[in-house]
Order: sequence, then structure tokens, then C-alpha cells
Amino acid sequence: MEAFMKYLGVVLLILGVICLVIYKYAQPENWLLVSGMVLEVAGILAYIFINKRLG
Repeated sequence: MEAFMKYLGVVLLILGVICLVIYKYAQPENWLLVSGMVLEVAGILAYIFINKRLG
């Protein structure tokens, strides 16, 4: 489980990028922008705090 926790921030960033790509090319709806932004910020913070704690 700890091996997955190390990459949780990166996974959240990738999910945020996927939301933004869907917004750009398929469905321009505001909830995709908001969810993409939340996932990006959460991914950056998770990456910083988890790697500071583990490393």
C-alpha cells in the first residue's frame, strides 16, 4: 500500500489532465473545469506532503 501512496499525487494529476482534455475536445461543461482544477491542486499537494513524509 505504501508503494501506491508514493504515486497518489501523480495519479491525481493525470486524472485532472484527463478532465481538462475532455473539457477541451468533447464536452465543454463547467463541472469538468472545476473537477480538473480540484484534482490538479489535490495532486500537487498530495505529491508534496506524501513525499516529504515518506522521503
